[in-house]
Amino acid sequence: MLFRILVVLFIVIPAIELWGLISIGKIIGGWNTVALVILTGVAGAWLARQQGIQVIRSVQFQLSRGQMPTESLIDGALVLVGGVLLMSPGFFSDVAGILLLIPYTRLIVRHLLKGWLWSLIASGKIQLLFRR
Repeated sequence: MLFRILVVLFIVIPAIELWGLISIGKIIGGWNTVALVILTGVAGAWLARQQGIQVIRSVQFQLSRGQMPTESLIDGALVLVGGVLLMSPGFFSDVAGILLLIPYTRLIVRHLLKGWLWSLIASGKIQLLFRR
C-alpha cells in the first residue's frame, strides 16, 4: 500500500504536471507558461498567508472561549497543504492548492474530509483512545 502511494507521489503526479506544463506551453508559449506559474505561486503565497493568519485568529478566539477548535485545526491543515501544493511547480497542483485556500471551497473539502474520517472511525480502521 505504501509503495503504491510513493509511486503516485514521485512518478505519476510529476509526470502529469510535466505533461500539463508542456501542453499549456504549446498553447500559450514557453515564457507565458513560466510567467503564469510564477504568478500563481506569488498569488497563492499571498492567499496562503492571509488564510493562515485568519485560521490562527480563529483558533485563538475559540481557545479563549474555552472551545475545542477542531474545524479550525482542519482548516489550518488544509491551508498548509494548499500552500505546499502551490510551492510545487505545475498547474494541476496550483489549482488544487488555490482551491484549498479559498474559504468556500475549503469548506466543501473540510466537509468531505470529515465524512471520510467519520467513515474510517465507524468501520474501525481508525481507533480513538481517550485518557482519563
